[in-house]
Amino acid sequence: MTFELDARLSRDCFVLGKLRFSHVLLLNNSAVPWFVLVPETSVTELCDLPENQLDLLMSETRHLSALIREGVPGSPQVEKLNVAAIGNIVRQLHVHVIGRFTGDAYWPGTVWGHPAAGYYSNSQVEAIVEHLVTHLEGFGL
Repeated sequence: MTFELDARLSRDCFVLGKLRFSHVLLLNNSAVPWFVLVPETSVTELCDLPENQLDLLMSETRHLSALIREGVPGSPQVEKLNVAAIGNIVRQLHVHVIGRFTGDAYWPGTVWGHPAAGYYSNSQVEAIVEHLVTHLEGFGL
């Protein structure tokens, strides 16, 4: 299988690197730390992944979630994590991992369907990549 990232994800996100199974993306919306994991699979639903791949995706989601909760350079301290694999518009299997905090641009509502409330600079993205490389085992560029 040749992996190709959905065009909407390519347009809206920075591709930061890869874990064992998933590509790590950062949505270009600096209002909240919003990451997207995109596993290398043609499967579109979590329930259709073979058990070993589901376990790997959940492990990657858990590690990324913990890292976001511990802190992301340039973002306020996270109080709540939102994790979802909705995929109504982008059918390619992907998992959103979003750090939320009281007073963020969308609090207490959902983040879905709103325009970006700010954009990342290149230096901010570089700091986040450096943080991931330092703290996520198996993260590569």
